[in-house]
Amino acid sequence: MQVSAVPGAIGLSLAAFPVSYALNSCLPLSPPAVFTVFSFTSVIDLIISLEEDGYISGFMEFYLKEGEPYLRTAYGIMICYWDGIVHYLLYLAMIMAITQRKNYRTLGLYWLGSLMMSIVVFLPGTMLGKYSSEIRPSFLLNVPYILIPIWAGMRLFSQPKSLPCCTAEKVAAEQQRSLYQRPLDLGLILFLMVAAMFTFFRGLVVLDCPSDSCFDYIYQYEPYLRDPVAYPKVQMLVYVFYVLPFFCLGIYGLLRPGCTWLPDWALVFAGAVAQAQFSHVGSSLHHRTPYPYRTPEEVWWVFLLTNILYALGPHLLAYRCLCSPGFFQPAAPTVQDGIKKHQ
Repeated sequence: MQVSAVPGAIGLSLAAFPVSYALNSCLPLSPPAVFTVFSFTSVIDLIISLEEDGYISGFMEFYLKEGEPYLRTAYGIMICYWDGIVHYLLYLAMIMAITQRKNYRTLGLYWLGSLMMSIVVFLPGTMLGKYSSEIRPSFLLNVPYILIPIWAGMRLFSQPKSLPCCTAEKVAAEQQRSLYQRPLDLGLILFLMVAAMFTFFRGLVVLDCPSDSCFDYIYQYEPYLRDPVAYPKVQMLVYVFYVLPFFCLGIYGLLRPGCTWLPDWALVFAGAVAQAQFSHVGSSLHHRTPYPYRTPEEVWWVFLLTNILYALGPHLLAYRCLCSPGFFQPAAPTVQDGIKKHQ
C-alpha cells in the first residue's frame, strides 16, 4: 500500500499518527480512524493502477510524472492494484468488525504481513534500482507506512486470540499423535521443505550464481529477476532472509507440539507471501516490463503453477493452524492427571 499517491496534506496527516503515538499524547490512535484514512489511500492507489493501464485518464498523471514516477513501473502498478482491492476490502472488513464489537485480530494479522512485505520491498527497490535518481521529497510520504505497522502490530498481538475452545483432553490427544498419524501435517512439512529449497535457489539466482541451473532459470523462466528496477531482486532477498527462516520454523512448529506462536505468524506470513507473489507474478507478465525481462509465453504455465503453489503453502499452514489449533496450544493438566495427583 502506498501513501505516495495521496496529496501532501493527507500524507502529512498520516505522518502525525505515529508521532502522536511515540510521544504518548492525549490523543491515542484509533484503529477505525487509521483504517478509514488508509482505505481512502487505497482508492487513490486503485485510481493510479487503472489510469496507468489505460482504463481511465486525467486523474493522477501530473503527480506520477512530477512526484513519484517509479509508481508507473509494472511493480508499482501491481502493488497499487493489491492495495486498491485487497487492502481496501480488508479495511472495510476490519472497520465493520470493530463497529460490531467483534474480534478483527485474524484479518489484522493478515493485513499486517501484506503491508509490511509491500513496504520492505518497495522502499529499498526504489532507492537501489534505476529510479534512485528520480527520488523526490514526495517519497517521504511513505514514512507513515514504516511506522504504522509497528503500532498496528503492538495492538494486534496484544489482543486475545479468538480460537475454538479445546478441552485439555482434546489438546493432549492431539499432541500425542505422531507425525505418521497426521498425514496433512506430513504433507505440509514436505511442501515447506520444497518451498524453502526453491526460495534458497531463487536467492542464488539473483545473487548471480554461476551455475548452469541458475543461468538457465533466469533466462528461460524468470528473466524479470534481471530487471534493473531492482524490485524483483529485493523481493527474492527478502524471501531468503525472512520467509526462508519462517518455513524452517513452520516445519519445527509442525513437529513439536505447543508452539503457540505459529498460528499468529502463519497469518502474518500468509499475507506477506500473497502480496509478494501477486506483485511479482503480475510484474513478470505486465506490458510495462520491458520485453527482454518478461516471462516467455511458452513457459507461462510452469511459471504460474510454480508461483501459485508457492503462495498457497503459507495459506494452507495458516488454515491448518486456525482450524485445528489444539496441537499448538500449551499443554494443560487433564482430568486424569488431576486424579493421579490426588492419589
